[in-house]
Amino acid sequence: MCGIVGIVAKSNVNQALFDALTILQHRGQDAAGMVTSDQGRLFLRKDNGLVRDVFHTRHMRRLIGSMGLGHVRYPTAGCSSSSEAQPFYVNSPYGISLAHNGNLTNAEQLKEDLFRDDLRHINTNSDSEILLNIFAHELQQQGKLRATEEDVFYAVAGVHRRCRGGYAAVAMITGFGIVGFRDPYGIRPLILGKRETSDGDEYMFASESVALDALGFKIVRDVAPGEAIFIDAKKGMFAKQCADNPIYSPCIFEYVYFARPDSIMDGVSVYKSRLRMGEKLAQKIKRIKPDHDIDVVIPIPDTSRTSALQMANELGVKYREGFIKNRYIARTFIMPGQKQRKKSVKQKLNAIDLEFKGKNVMLVDDSIVRGTTSKQIIDMARQAGANKVYFASAAPPVRYPNVYGIDMPSVKELIGHDRDEKQIAKAIGADWLVYQDIEDLIEAVQKGNKLIKHFDCSCFNNEYVTGDVSAEYLTKIENLRNDSAKEQQDKEESGDMAKDSTIIELHNSA
Repeated sequence: MCGIVGIVAKSNVNQALFDALTILQHRGQDAAGMVTSDQGRLFLRKDNGLVRDVFHTRHMRRLIGSMGLGHVRYPTAGCSSSSEAQPFYVNSPYGISLAHNGNLTNAEQLKEDLFRDDLRHINTNSDSEILLNIFAHELQQQGKLRATEEDVFYAVAGVHRRCRGGYAAVAMITGFGIVGFRDPYGIRPLILGKRETSDGDEYMFASESVALDALGFKIVRDVAPGEAIFIDAKKGMFAKQCADNPIYSPCIFEYVYFARPDSIMDGVSVYKSRLRMGEKLAQKIKRIKPDHDIDVVIPIPDTSRTSALQMANELGVKYREGFIKNRYIARTFIMPGQKQRKKSVKQKLNAIDLEFKGKNVMLVDDSIVRGTTSKQIIDMARQAGANKVYFASAAPPVRYPNVYGIDMPSVKELIGHDRDEKQIAKAIGADWLVYQDIEDLIEAVQKGNKLIKHFDCSCFNNEYVTGDVSAEYLTKIENLRNDSAKEQQDKEESGDMAKDSTIIELHNSA
């Protein structure tokens, strides 16, 4: 999962890109990058680390230009090399930069095709570089000195024909404009905003609407599945459907965990969808355990707060903040190694004993992935004096890997794989465990936008919406995503890579 942003404005966009990336920091804390365009030149800065650590005053001063892209990354295959930080750039044609959120499921075949047929070299292990080169090759096929918006749409249509998986991308054609596009299923999010100024209209693409809100852009609309929207720096906005058979199927895990609650994605308020998740959970508890003895509902901050509050209201029991969060610790779900995750939970949360002592406590979390964090939190609740510790998940059991851009661990590391709810409850140490039913989760999100008929729920139900995910592919990502593989890769990279603190100035040959 990553955060992307693209801005076409009337003045320098470096500060706006910085602010937008800071707002989207929750979508990736591994690396950050920014590229701007000014009078045919590109200025690029990217490195490992948080936004505030990657961009210093000396960098911002050189990131000039009224068009630009930004990216925050968390890696889906465990790689944390600064060489794979985005945006990526290719010189031909025109000078194209790209920032991408998602994962291509046919990346290996595409890489081979690019080498053998398109005569293009891929320099990293990132499928984002592959996506960029596919787009660049399709655009180059037009053979023009200067591209038109129709040429850009032709290139995006070529991307859709060749690429499989989940992808939302923003690509900047130097001196011309920025195009935003999504895969034909709309798995990964992308939204467009507009801001009126005395010099004319400014446009902004972002992964989440909250970035638009903070910078004063009004929502125009979400980029539709398979659609491309091109912002010409001189002529304004153009849009075209570029896929043959788009099927609206956004990733439901965005609403469960990744997105900020104050975002609106595909017409659905994330906040309201989480309220409905809590309501559905409470209704299930009343249905299967009407004589429950829950004294207090306590969320595991931050993502589950909204669901927990609505659950408490629906059950008619107290809602309390029992854990205090250290906000300077990164999200544990996206940390690379199990040892680091275990250490971080203790640093991240501290229990308020008086909210637990002698009480039957219902802890609420957005989901349970590995289960190690849940187990530690339940242990903390018991140490704080809880009488009984119940646990509720706003999502169904995570039993299968996500292949469209979320770093779900290997199947063997998913606590929900090959276990029923009683076995999971025992493994994490809960006196009772209740999961959201998948039908209730879908209804909770779908109620916000009835036009969405399908969701990607593959990590819950093993149904991959693109229809091309084979057992062989799942075995391959299993070997890439297990913790031992990630730890080995981290060791290799730490010995090989040195930080680059420079600004790279890219000259467009045109």
